[in-house]
Amino acid sequence: MFVFNLSSAFIAFFAVVGPPKVLLAFARLAATRSNHELRRLAAWSSLISAFIGLVLAYSADFVTSLFHISDQSLQLAGGTIFFVYAVALVLGIHLGVGDDDDDHLPNPMVDGIRELLLPYIASPLAVTAVLVGSLTKDDWGWRTTIVGAYVAVVVINYICVAALAPLMRRTHRTSLEVLSRLLGLLLAAVGVELFLNGLAGLGLHLPEAH
Repeated sequence: MFVFNLSSAFIAFFAVVGPPKVLLAFARLAATRSNHELRRLAAWSSLISAFIGLVLAYSADFVTSLFHISDQSLQLAGGTIFFVYAVALVLGIHLGVGDDDDDHLPNPMVDGIRELLLPYIASPLAVTAVLVGSLTKDDWGWRTTIVGAYVAVVVINYICVAALAPLMRRTHRTSLEVLSRLLGLLLAAVGVELFLNGLAGLGLHLPEAH
């Protein structure tokens, strides 16, 4: 049976909302913003993202109880979502990315946060990963571990954006695309294992993997 531990949680967070995806999102914004504005936007969006992850991790039981969702159902749904998103990554399709033709808001900071909402700040994949990871073990220490793994990825994202801000206007996106597709393969495997874990939780006997 799949064991959702600290390393697998970190890998899942890194794949769904890590630097390869975040840098692609910020690269879209770099063309119309200065380095200072980009770093400021990265700081605010990272703080909001970390806060959302913290709230979801500690309120996972309440959320699932409110909507009458079992842990197994969440694992099956999460595994399916991870797999679909991973296949899209491998094929070079970026789900949740806004259209360049969308209307822009007058305030550049608010407009940037709006554009980063789904790909980074409140990514559906990250929300799923936090909820699934938090419900794996029923203790507050484990949920703190999940928060730590998620916040670690958020900090890495900010460091990458802050360090690479001057290069984003000139960096070709091909290298980021290649890394995204490699991470998509890892995420697909995590999704399959998570789905199988949900089936095992429902009583389906599965042979042990070697």
